Amino acid sequence: MSSVQSIERAFALLRALAVGPAGVTELAERTELPKSTVARLLGALLSEGAVQRVEAGGDYRLGGDLLELAMAASPDRSLIATARPFLAELTEATGETSGIAVLEEAEVRYLDNVEIEEEVQVRDWTGEAVPFNLVPSGLVMVAALEPDEIDRHLRGPLTRTTDASISEPDDLRRRLGEIKRTGHAWVYGEFDTDLNSVAAPVVDARGVAMAAIHIHGPAYRFPEPKQAREIGVLVSETAQRLSSRLT
Repeated sequence: MSSVQSIERAFALLRALAVGPAGVTELAERTELPKSTVARLLGALLSEGAVQRVEAGGDYRLGGDLLELAMAASPDRSLIATARPFLAELTEATGETSGIAVLEEAEVRYLDNVEIEEEVQVRDWTGEAVPFNLVPSGLVMVAALEPDEIDRHLRGPLTRTTDASISEPDDLRRRLGEIKRTGHAWVYGEFDTDLNSVAAPVVDARGVAMAAIHIHGPAYRFPEPKQAREIGVLVSETAQRLSSRLT
């Protein structure tokens, strides 16, 4: 096998792992490569820190050394690349679309999402921005700010798009305090009457929110009755693991 072909196949494996952790057999299926080739390339990538094992003898995932290189190239792109396996886990666990967003002034900008394969899907918001007070990603990131920064955000203007939207500063201040205690936020029809969502902050070593991950779905099916707390805990724990990977 030529060195060029080896590089091409190694990158095919890395792209396949960007979707989520996998073993040799699954990676061979994703890349349409022989299992023997996949195993040999994974061994080389493992020795260079480009991939790592989830646990001894377990699946492979993208490695820390590779993610550090990605971060140096582009903060947003590196955040997306690091977050994508975690988003894939959330989507697989809940059957709904998950995504990652950042706070830009008083708006939330959506960087990426992992979709489900369902007939009824919600709109892809990647690249778009919405007012922070209408979506859980915005609420959890503002809740993590210093008091003077929270005050600045609450001075507005604060937007309403549905009857359920909360735009009164005092109401939002109380809500942000509760979000800081629970570690996640649910929004039911506050941005779009047909959309429910939950989010948790991704924080740096100082506890400052650098992003938020969320799960959203059609209001008629998400969340299922009595599962809101369980899903909230799941997204919080996933955000904590992603935070640890990034710091």
